[in-house]
Amino acid sequence: MQVTQTQSEGLKRGFTVTVPAGDLEARRAARLAELGRTINLPGFRPGKVPASLVKQRYGEAVNGEILEQALNDSTTKLLEDQKLRPATQPKVDLISGADGKGDLQFKVDLEVLPEIATPDLSDLKLTRLTAKPSAEVVDKALNEVAKRQRSFETIEEDRAAQNGDVLNVDFVGKLDGTPFDGGTAQDVNVEIGGEGFIPGFAEQLEGMKPGEEKIITVTFPAEYQAQELAGKEVTFDIKANALKKPIDPALDDELAKKIGFEGIEQVRDLITKQAENEYAQLSRLRIKRDLLDALSGKTDFEAPESMVDAEFNQIWQRVEQDRASGELDEEDAGKDEETLRADYRKIAERRVKLGLLLEEIGRAKEITVSREELMQAVRQEAMRYPGQEQAVFEFFGKNPQAAEGLRGPILENKVVDYLIELANVTDKEVTPEELAEIPPADL
Repeated sequence: MQVTQTQSEGLKRGFTVTVPAGDLEARRAARLAELGRTINLPGFRPGKVPASLVKQRYGEAVNGEILEQALNDSTTKLLEDQKLRPATQPKVDLISGADGKGDLQFKVDLEVLPEIATPDLSDLKLTRLTAKPSAEVVDKALNEVAKRQRSFETIEEDRAAQNGDVLNVDFVGKLDGTPFDGGTAQDVNVEIGGEGFIPGFAEQLEGMKPGEEKIITVTFPAEYQAQELAGKEVTFDIKANALKKPIDPALDDELAKKIGFEGIEQVRDLITKQAENEYAQLSRLRIKRDLLDALSGKTDFEAPESMVDAEFNQIWQRVEQDRASGELDEEDAGKDEETLRADYRKIAERRVKLGLLLEEIGRAKEITVSREELMQAVRQEAMRYPGQEQAVFEFFGKNPQAAEGLRGPILENKVVDYLIELANVTDKEVTPEELAEIPPADL
């Protein structure tokens, strides 16, 4: 195999590789001989098929197999000999030899990973924001539990529905005068002033009396899950059946037993622990963001353009989806596309550099992902698809590269944990609202 370097600019490398015709012919002859020993053809004893007949029948398929094998083996050897670490899959282009005649010559173009020195981390200072669930937070959650267990008492007084009442109705939803799927229901309790399944629905029922009928007009949100209704104006034929008032149960042991607990304090303890876990997750997200902001000043190396392109394309796809559904935030919505692309390109570059830096720190500190950790990630992924867990396990079993795709996030989290442990961390207690605030993106 002969190798000629054609490019060495920044992180980009280019080579021309030549595999002599003799090497290819030796591979072809060995493969055809192997086939001759194993194939069965009518009129010939096993292993006695003439070589000329084997070549006539299988020569073209063997040539394609040998070319692919030669390309893969030669590219792998090139990377090993040149001690190259590709940033993405190398691009391989045939120059000559595809017909199986003469030398095989092809080009290999790739980007390599930059040389990254482990940065000085002795000055790493972080702030860990923490919060405790207040009695008000727990009481509010308890009240929501009670609200889900409420009963309804019919109002015998002859009056119209008012704020706080519950109106039992039948309704038929129509789009352009035709009933649409999922828009018809009977005996539905609607709380006046409460949250309706469509904004403006419950509000228009105020003032109705049992026995009355009414047609209301509402507009589905632009991001509504049923695309055929998203952003559309529809009508609902409403028939009021009965007027009721909600009765919330007392926050006592009877309520707790009704939902499967021994007493109300057990429910309160569970709610408190759930809030504590939620705050702990938010705390980790915030300190991780603090860490990444600190590390971004230590990424003084070039990011492979191909990796930045791939990251940007993923980000931009989500941006376009948000823009199509009207969910783009006000700041981004006010920018022209060129500015928006430039901003998200910076974000993509930052993410790539931070990912490479974390990976390098992990390599330097010999932080690895165990098989058990990888299998746990596969199990967690399977749990996201109830009823299809076995299919998910089979998918990862047949596609090892897919399971390897879970390794990156695990390694990143382990390196983040290591760096947080290493850093000088100051704890600061804040309110739950302050903890949940999302700081502006650092470009």
